[in-house]
Amino acid sequence: MMFPLEEMKTTCHCSGYQEQQHQPHTILYNILSRADSNYNNNNSLINNNHVNQYDYNMIKPHNCHCERRRAVCLKNPEGTCQVASDVLVKTIRFMKSLPSFSQLPVEDQLSLLRDCWVPLFSLGLAQERTVFEVMDVPQASMLRRILLNSQGPQSEEEQEDEDEGKRSLPTLAGVHKLRSCLNRLWTLNLSPKEYAYLKGAMLFNPDVPGLSTTVFINSLQQEAQRALQEVVLTLHPGNSGRFSHILLSTAALQAVSQSLITELFFRPVIGQANLFDLLSEMLFMRQEYS
Repeated sequence: MMFPLEEMKTTCHCSGYQEQQHQPHTILYNILSRADSNYNNNNSLINNNHVNQYDYNMIKPHNCHCERRRAVCLKNPEGTCQVASDVLVKTIRFMKSLPSFSQLPVEDQLSLLRDCWVPLFSLGLAQERTVFEVMDVPQASMLRRILLNSQGPQSEEEQEDEDEGKRSLPTLAGVHKLRSCLNRLWTLNLSPKEYAYLKGAMLFNPDVPGLSTTVFINSLQQEAQRALQEVVLTLHPGNSGRFSHILLSTAALQAVSQSLITELFFRPVIGQANLFDLLSEMLFMRQEYS
């Protein structure tokens, strides 16, 4: 199994979940449930030796308010953060390897980096088949954050602690969303070439606000999408819907929040540092990360 079953063995006692269990479903609820069931049935037609449909259904969260609020952290932060850091370095290295990206104005490079690093990093997790486990945040840590939020800072150190307390913790619902995206990509079993052109299509996003070379970036995205489609047709000539399935699966990555990725995978490593500042340094550093 891709993810541990014990994370899902939680009995919910919140009022919202109890109401769902005892109140009859509304017409709208039934319609949406039927549509979601049809969508999952269609996905079950795409099989992969590494990921099965039982795993995908298992990680779908129920409609419970307390589960959405459950704060989680990595069960093995030392090992998982190292793997995540390696994926992040590869992500920045990929961006730097593209001459068309390096030739963009610095401001546009930074805008694309700010908007696209999370989807590209998530694609890297999928390509590396990264599996991670989470657990509930220890109660002592939760209490500390509550106390930090309830009193004003008295020193520079306490100010840093207060900033830490205000950061949003990763939630189990957010982790489910990320894992759902990873599972959809794994079922497609993308080749290295498909991953490469897909990353290019996601990086060159002309819809990012503030770009000064929107037309050029749009042409780069179209070029990457055409190259991806050609590779898909070459590798899977009998699968006419594969290209659209790939685009739909990666579109969901836009919903994965930067806060989730930063706090879950990198906060244990970087501490109070600003991750985007570190990414910017990596992007424009010539020797160490190139």
